[in-house]
Amino acid sequence: MIAIERKLTFYISAVLYLLFNLRLGSDTLSTLKSSFWQIAQTAPYVAGVTYVIIVFLQYMADGDKIPWDRRLRLFFAIGILAGLIYGIYEYAGKPVGGL
Repeated sequence: MIAIERKLTFYISAVLYLLFNLRLGSDTLSTLKSSFWQIAQTAPYVAGVTYVIIVFLQYMADGDKIPWDRRLRLFFAIGILAGLIYGIYEYAGKPVGGL
């Protein structure tokens, strides 16, 4: 039961990462392009911050390695925050309803 719960929460965090980095366009192709561009722009920064946190956690645990699923969970969590902040930055200041 615990294994199923861990897998389920892992997939939910992956879906939330994609949802928070979703950028809507006028059609499906422009939505996919802008969402891919959003992820491509933020992924290097998110990966760098995740790497620093992982190195710090491993140092604090006397060199014990962190499992890959936990590393990806950290990446997704930081990516969700980055997508949220970048989305607020993009949409702030735009008039509502195009007026």
